[in-house]
Amino acid sequence: MDYNTIINDDCLHAMELLEDNSIDSIVTDPPYGLSFIGKDWDHGVPGEAFWREALRVAKPGAHLLAFGGTRTHHRLMCAIEDAGWEIRDCLGWLYGSGFPKSLDVSKAIDKVNGEGNRLHKFTAWMRTTGLTARQLDDVTGTNMGGHYLTAASQPAIPTAELWGKLRPLCGDIPPWVDELVRRVEAEREVVGHKTAGMGSGNTFGMLQSEGDNANADKVVPITAPATPEAVRWNGWGTALKPAWEPIVLARKPLIGTVAQNVLEHGTGALNIDGCRVGTLENSNGGGYSKNFKGSSFLAYGGKREYQQPSGRFPANLIHDGSDEVEAVFPKNASRFFYCAKASSSERGEGNNHPTVKPLALMRYLCRLVTPPDGVVLDPFCGSGSTLVGALQEGFRYIGIEKDPDYVNIAYARTKHALKEWGRKSRQQVLQEVVS
Repeated sequence: MDYNTIINDDCLHAMELLEDNSIDSIVTDPPYGLSFIGKDWDHGVPGEAFWREALRVAKPGAHLLAFGGTRTHHRLMCAIEDAGWEIRDCLGWLYGSGFPKSLDVSKAIDKVNGEGNRLHKFTAWMRTTGLTARQLDDVTGTNMGGHYLTAASQPAIPTAELWGKLRPLCGDIPPWVDELVRRVEAEREVVGHKTAGMGSGNTFGMLQSEGDNANADKVVPITAPATPEAVRWNGWGTALKPAWEPIVLARKPLIGTVAQNVLEHGTGALNIDGCRVGTLENSNGGGYSKNFKGSSFLAYGGKREYQQPSGRFPANLIHDGSDEVEAVFPKNASRFFYCAKASSSERGEGNNHPTVKPLALMRYLCRLVTPPDGVVLDPFCGSGSTLVGALQEGFRYIGIEKDPDYVNIAYARTKHALKEWGRKSRQQVLQEVVS
């Protein structure tokens, strides 16, 4: 297997191409199992079989860093541990620009006009007509037929316009059915406006594509509850705003002691000094001061004096420097590694991947767990942020990605990084896509 390669294939199958004990570190952002914005690739968390194969290709003592979702990282961590990895820690990446996926309960109530069984009442009656979803789709020119017939989730009532097309097919229609359609949802009055965007955390700004202004706020209406039931539940929702992501840190079991494993395989330890958080101040002898990250002593004539540290000891907390995070840690944010979210210019032209991680973060993580001239594996490389970060740190990489569109994006980004950084391994750098 050539290094600095992107494999366009299913990751579990592609890892069969890799030799036993050949990978120095694994840094990856696997699916969270949340069906994120309807993406098929986010249907589930990789299970034990995947992490067992990852264990096979990793060198003894090699570290694994895997991002997870706050709702599903327990499944990720259990699968990694059950596969034979040792869980070493769980890092937290804090940010202030998360997008809340909370359902506005008041609006949801107004959508059914304050009647809890309104939608299912309509679909239950529609099933008595004997019409099929295909028939409804053909008549309306939509894909909503199944929603008008379902007894389970996502039931719907057609708009007056679509009902006008469906009505002639339905035979005898009770007056209450027409009434349900006449008032598909309660009309909410616009009472004001607000800004929404990445800054306020109310819209998924990274999916916009207007250069570096993609994250600019936009104005959206504020509406008042229309039904008594909606008034009662105004201000209630179903989820909190996301402000952090867990990153599981695991290690393949050592062979012998840490010292023996490091000497034999070059893996098993973390690059502490290489990941210290910079400081401009000396220690004061009484513990930590602002921006101070640790110290050592020099002996002069029996006296101990502090030596300026190279930086604070790296912590299991990373933040984006946003106002919200700084407000939580007003005096201590400088203790932790700072990394802003990926900007439009950093993502690169044409990069429409919805979960791009910032390069500074991926560089830091690769540097933390990869030995000099090591090989970084990313089995879910997406648009290639881990691969670019590895290149910029002087490491070699192997990326695996199933979606050919994302492979093309990752290829373009790594090709640009190779040209810009001029990184080459002892062998000639190879840049190719293996299908």
